[in-house]
Amino acid sequence: MLFVLFQLIGGIILSFGWIPQIIQMLRTKSAEDLNKNTFLLLFTGIGFMEVYGVHLAMEGVGYAFLITNSMSLVLVVIILALIMKYRHAAKKKNFDQLS
Repeated sequence: MLFVLFQLIGGIILSFGWIPQIIQMLRTKSAEDLNKNTFLLLFTGIGFMEVYGVHLAMEGVGYAFLITNSMSLVLVVIILALIMKYRHAAKKKNFDQLS
């Protein structure tokens, strides 16, 4: 039980580690310095771990892992969406300035 608690607390801390990046992107309305491929790889890796977490949960174990991994997956999806949104807006702005 102690190790499940460690996993849950550690996973929550790791998941919440994405929130400052999301806040900064929302505040600056920019994703200029972020590498989209990095976040695509993170999304893919977390997605594979999500499949493993579902498998564990179906066996009656690993709920803490599934919960915290799902949190990370959602937050990385939010970051990817913001990268695409702000990159599209920046390209549109640059195109409009050329016209």
